[in-house]
Amino acid sequence: MAPDMGMADAAVETERGLVYGPGGKRLDVYRPVDALGPLPVVLLWHGIGPDERDILAPLARAAAGRGLLALVPDWRSDAADGGRAHLLESLAFAREDAGGLGGDGRPCVLAGWSAGAGAALGVALRPESTGGRRPRAVVGLAGHYGLPARTTGAAPLTDLAAGRHPGVPVHLVHGSGDTVLAARHSHDLADALRAAGATVTLQEPETDHAGVIMDEYDPAADRCLPTAADHALRAGRAVTALLAGVSGA
Repeated sequence: MAPDMGMADAAVETERGLVYGPGGKRLDVYRPVDALGPLPVVLLWHGIGPDERDILAPLARAAAGRGLLALVPDWRSDAADGGRAHLLESLAFAREDAGGLGGDGRPCVLAGWSAGAGAALGVALRPESTGGRRPRAVVGLAGHYGLPARTTGAAPLTDLAAGRHPGVPVHLVHGSGDTVLAARHSHDLADALRAAGATVTLQEPETDHAGVIMDEYDPAADRCLPTAADHALRAGRAVTALLAGVSGA
């Protein structure tokens, strides 16, 4: 277990590579050092790149620094089922095993970035996919909600139009300068959620697609890497404050 420092208040420790389900995938655990009691849990789902839990490390460290137990699993969008089993196995782990890692036993906040955002909302809209249990809240970061959710196979906007309701608050963050998935996708979802009578918030920080998770896209590496750019750090502070607030930390 390696101690490190998030950008927030507390020193953070990490536990890496825990196997979380029958599929054999792994997740990382981030928590504040010397926590004074059980912690609210946030489960963070990365985007469409297979097994990219590392790209959420900056956000997870910052969330743990604000007093959360952050779980970040790998999942594979190129699996035969599009990643559904991995995602749902990680959610089952957060529900059943987070207590042994310092979690407080309440439903977790489920947060996803990019393809992970639609996957997270799909769980709330179709709770039958997870035994009828919804998360505490959903946080969608830079998502596209007109595409089939990786957890359910149904587009969240289609589910809302058909009369489904998330049943929990939904909080959206989307960079105003996102050229990968335009911010209008989150605006469209917010409008649909309001029309359905759901509780929804939308923040639009001045950053890009990767900036909302405190990363930047590196063309040479063909992946997102941590950044110290001001716009990304400002967006990351907004996201971590949101995660802490909706978790009750």
